[in-house]
Amino acid sequence: MIAALATLAFLATVWLLVVVGAAVLEESGAKIAAALKGQTATDRQVAYARFRVRSRLRQPMRARPKLRAAA
Repeated sequence: MIAALATLAFLATVWLLVVVGAAVLEESGAKIAAALKGQTATDRQVAYARFRVRSRLRQPMRARPKLRAAA
């Protein structure tokens, strides 16, 4: 029984590492590839990555009451 639980824990850990690795490559894969080739990342790629990160941090919308004159 312990072997089955250990296998399950191992597979869950490997799955988590794959998910985290995919997220890292999605965010900075172009920069890593450019660095491995000995090139610099273009400003366009960097701006795109910054835009994606900032788009997730939207300000919450606030409701504003409209006051009516007494009739």
